[in-house]
Amino acid sequence: MRTIQNIIDILDQWAPPAYAEDFDNVGLLIGDATSVCSGILVSLDCIETVVDEAIQTKSNLIVCFHPIVFSGLKKITGKDYVERVVLKAIRHNIAIFALHTRLDNHPDGVNRILIDRLKLNDSRILIPKPSGLKKLSTYVPKKNSAYVLEALHKAGAGAIGNYSECSFTLEGKGHFTGNQASNPHLGEPLEKMTIDEVQIQVVFESHLTNSIQKALMDSHPYENIAYEVFSLDNTLTSVGGGRIGTLSKPMEETLFLAYVKKQLNTKFIRHSPLIGKEIKTVAVLGGSGSFAIPNAKQQKADAFITADLKYHQFYQGVNNLLLLDVGHYESEQFTKNLIFDYLTKKMPNFAIVLSSIKTNPVNYF
Repeated sequence: MRTIQNIIDILDQWAPPAYAEDFDNVGLLIGDATSVCSGILVSLDCIETVVDEAIQTKSNLIVCFHPIVFSGLKKITGKDYVERVVLKAIRHNIAIFALHTRLDNHPDGVNRILIDRLKLNDSRILIPKPSGLKKLSTYVPKKNSAYVLEALHKAGAGAIGNYSECSFTLEGKGHFTGNQASNPHLGEPLEKMTIDEVQIQVVFESHLTNSIQKALMDSHPYENIAYEVFSLDNTLTSVGGGRIGTLSKPMEETLFLAYVKKQLNTKFIRHSPLIGKEIKTVAVLGGSGSFAIPNAKQQKADAFITADLKYHQFYQGVNNLLLLDVGHYESEQFTKNLIFDYLTKKMPNFAIVLSSIKTNPVNYF
């Protein structure tokens, strides 16, 4: 039997909590993590009809993209759709777990889907996440260095962009004298030792700190391990908001608009005035992305695809950047399939249901 916590662990491993933005409300929003999970319903949003669907499918865990509870609830009386969802979920013992900006910033998340559907090449993160890296430096007897380094790599250290098992090593001499209560790996208590050692340095994503330190403690032979962990100012280029890539061939603007409309399965596109040149470099950011217009400009994008642009924000694209508002739901509609595919791959024999409810609150006439 799997508990809800078991499912959370699987989701946390895939989309770490550290990927989320500070303002966001992600993770387990409602429910008891120790409860046995009878089934999972995957949805983009968690509205009342989705909770009804969870009841019908006997799923006591809803994994959704958008959080139903975003700000504090002082009263839960059922006066609005948020409170009604919370009440119904609690009444029927249904837990709700939200991923949101964990997948917005994920290298293979919301924006990767847009890149793939538009068949953009050589894509990279548009806004790398700051302060997401740390560096470990430690000192190991030379004969044990390969074993310790392998353990650190298995824990996730040394993964940088498209490269793995990255490290820097430097040979030198280590000196120590243990007291009478010591139990040194090499030498005896009170004996002054000089050992051939290797300094190992590896970089890792900050959310891996605990597992990296555990791998070091479990693999290092010394009784007292000398090591330092540094927080780096480097941006984490593999994680962050939006992506930018290039079309295989430049497209005339109106043809590009038609192409986006087809590939993203959207009925309408609001866009800024045409800029009078072919579209080659395209930036994307699913959901509300007006804040990234300067980033798209800075990286010389010809077009920027996002949602929820306001009237005056369309002026920011005049003459040099074609802004496309494809709709909030439309830019994220494929995310529930991403979540569903991941969970079914990890748990092929578990009861996982893809919601059939279209949760878009915006209608078109």
